[in-house]
Amino acid sequence: MARTPLISGNWKMNLNHFEALKLVQELSYQVTTDDVDVVDISLHPPFTDLRTVQTVLEADRLPFHLGAQHCHFEASGAFTGEVSPAMLAKMNVSYVIAGHSERREVFGETDEMVNAKVKAILANEMVPILCVGETLEEREAGDAETKVAAQVKAGLGGVSAENVAALVIAYEPIWAIGTGKTASADDAQAMCAFVRATVRDLVSDEAADALRVQYGGSVKPTNAHELLTQPDIDGALVGGASLEAESFARIAQFRLTPESGD
Repeated sequence: MARTPLISGNWKMNLNHFEALKLVQELSYQVTTDDVDVVDISLHPPFTDLRTVQTVLEADRLPFHLGAQHCHFEASGAFTGEVSPAMLAKMNVSYVIAGHSERREVFGETDEMVNAKVKAILANEMVPILCVGETLEEREAGDAETKVAAQVKAGLGGVSAENVAALVIAYEPIWAIGTGKTASADDAQAMCAFVRATVRDLVSDEAADALRVQYGGSVKPTNAHELLTQPDIDGALVGGASLEAESFARIAQFRLTPESGD
């Protein structure tokens, strides 16, 4: 079935709100109406930039979805430094990343916490981008599929088939994030297809066919076409290349003539 690709820019801990405004405005000149007719684009700034980005998107009627990088799973409470999904929903956030490897590896988020976040994001009528992926050691030991299947199963626990069909899973090999290394198009396709097959076994054919599976891990304009034209890859979760308007726009335009060179 036809699935609209989702190109998501994860800005991580970069850009103050002035820089965020400049990037969004530059991006609005780089991305055309033809682009947004065939791809969805979400921008995931730091929390301090969310209001600024929301304001410019809505005031200028820009065709980008507002996204967040993280949230807590409780609606409110004594959680210093955290932001609830209800707060994000009030800012018209559409997509929220859950379980990014940096949250898991650096901040100790467990599969149970990620599952709670997925449910909380859905309960607040936003779309989770559930991240899964293996380390280099796990891949070399032949455990990549075991690790990814376990994360998919845990992340989707207790989620209805209807909600699974509407969400996004981002396959991000941890060894390719921010390293300059990228999974080959064949390897990325194989693992994204495996994610979809896992959902097919866990949930239903309908959910697996409708679900969007992104690839993330050093996605650049030079490799976007080869990666994102694979049959089971429905977009990209982009890190460093999303911080520069031209490079991110070129990734969003992956359907065009493949880029060559750096």
